[in-house]
Amino acid sequence: MSKNSMKESYKIKDNYNTSIKIKSLVITLICLILTIICLLPIYLLVINATRNTSDILNGATLIPGNETLNNYKNLMALDGFNALTGFKNSFIISGSAALLSVFISALTAYALVVYDFKLRGPAFTFILAVLMIPTQVSAIGFVQFMIKIGFFNTYVPLIVPAMAAPSTVFFIRQFMKSSFPLDIVEAARIDGSSEFRTFLTIGIPLLKPAMSVQLIFAFIANWNNFFTPSLIITRTEKYTLPMMINTLSSDRYTDYGMVYMGIALSIVPLIVVYFILSKYIIEGVALGGVKE
Repeated sequence: MSKNSMKESYKIKDNYNTSIKIKSLVITLICLILTIICLLPIYLLVINATRNTSDILNGATLIPGNETLNNYKNLMALDGFNALTGFKNSFIISGSAALLSVFISALTAYALVVYDFKLRGPAFTFILAVLMIPTQVSAIGFVQFMIKIGFFNTYVPLIVPAMAAPSTVFFIRQFMKSSFPLDIVEAARIDGSSEFRTFLTIGIPLLKPAMSVQLIFAFIANWNNFFTPSLIITRTEKYTLPMMINTLSSDRYTDYGMVYMGIALSIVPLIVVYFILSKYIIEGVALGGVKE
């Protein structure tokens, strides 16, 4: 190879490397900007929880205040707001609903993938069609039905219906389509394992990444749910934390620092859950996002 050819080759390589570096820099900047946009509201929320009402009304700032303890004391002294009761009620509802919905959804997705029956396609289509029905459409009839069967002001209507989670079924089914070995199920049948035992001992361990990420999403969705509990629960001792936070937003409360403190407390469990299980979110989304 001549010297001119070598120089030309090195020049092309340098241009290529420069182009890659520029693209990487642009992508990094875009991701950084998006991260700031996502985290800035949460940061301002925490900052406002450390300030008093007059400071908040004067405008936003990135510097924390010194009213954190006073805001917390005012919040705890407020009639009708009990943070511990709200946390307990929300954990009972969110935890139970998330566990049941993920388990039943995994069982449903397992049946749609492992078993070959004539109505498998229509059944999956029906499950997807349910996604298009807004919760508000059936809200009145749902409340009337709960009153008639005696489940009004109980947690049953907030936990049991959560088992029907079409989006969770779809996600786990897609995960199984891409990475679930059906041969191992056949081997278990040959060894004499029952169908349900096969699901428990083989299906669930293999579905752990998908089930973990959906468990997190289901917990967060039920924790933040305000619409359905507000229809079913009227007794203050059964209020969830979002319902208690909603009482702070009425016109009778003008202590905005206290209000922001209540909102900040309500998101603490979600942040903790995310940081503990974030690796499952990344792994589950990556594995479950494969198209058929």
